[in-house]
This record gives sequence, C-alpha cells and structure tokens, in this order.
Amino acid sequence: MAMFSRLVLSGVLLVGLCPGNVHADGGSPDPSDPVTITEVKVRFSDHGPVVFLQAEGKAIPIFVDLTVAVSIQGALNGEKLSRPLSHDLMHTILEAFGGHVTQTIITLKEGTYYGSLTVALRDEVKVFDSRSSDSIALAIHFKAPIIVGRDLLNSAGRVLGQPGQPKAEDL
Repeated sequence: MAMFSRLVLSGVLLVGLCPGNVHADGGSPDPSDPVTITEVKVRFSDHGPVVFLQAEGKAIPIFVDLTVAVSIQGALNGEKLSRPLSHDLMHTILEAFGGHVTQTIITLKEGTYYGSLTVALRDEVKVFDSRSSDSIALAIHFKAPIIVGRDLLNSAGRVLGQPGQPKAEDL
C-alpha cells in the first residue's frame, strides 16, 4: 500500500473540539456566513489519521478511519490505487451516469461532524446526509468546494502558528 507510506506521520498537537451551530437533521444546512475551505491535508497523530480543513489561517481537525485517509490523500495527489476504494467507485459510478458532486457542507453537532453532500445528476440536484469524511473524500474526488460555517471555523478551528498550535507548513 504505497499510498499509506506517503502519508506523513506528524507530531501535531491537537486541542479538543468545541461544538458549533449546525443542522444535522438530514436537511441541507445553510451556513449563515459560509467559508470555503482552501486546503485539505491528511496527517497521522497518536490518535489516528486526521484530516485538516484549512481556511483563513485556521485548521479544523477531523479524525477519520485509515481507508478514508488513504482515499482522501490519493484524491489530493491525483493517484489511483491498483484497486478502487469505495470513494473511487462512487466517483466512477456518478461520472458514468453524468453526475457530479457540486459541494459539501460540514457541520458539527454534539461532538460529531456531519456532511451534507450535494450531487447533481442531469436535471436534478439532491442533498445527501453523510459522514463528514465520506463527504470530504467525494468533494475532493470531484474538486468540489468544501464549506463550513464561520461559527464552526471559529469554534473548532485552531489558529495556525500560535504557540502550542500546529503551523501550516507542519500540517
């Protein structure tokens, strides 16, 4: 698993997460002040793989399972594994039917991240409730925007470069 060996092991200090204002009822959350994530990085910590959603000098850490971490890292690098992972398969199926992911909105409720994945297929647009990690992976596969609310960025995002916090180049 060459992809696994390319994931950089990092001694990043992670601070506890604070819940933000969210809609996790399966509907489409509409952040009152949306922020588009500008960079996504995958790293390992003592607690397992973590995805950092970066915007405006802050990073939101989201812990994911190893398979999702490999899928996201592969999509970020434009690499394909010898056999497709679930996100690769979903990407291929959607493309085969003319569909694509238009965006995902990540929210946080009671310590759990949620994803609202927007998919366009022909003349229809549907929003699907998903795990945040799956939603992030598919958005990256389709080069679609990842959006969070400013309240989430401010409450769960950690300022990069402050003492005790990771620096952008370390992520």
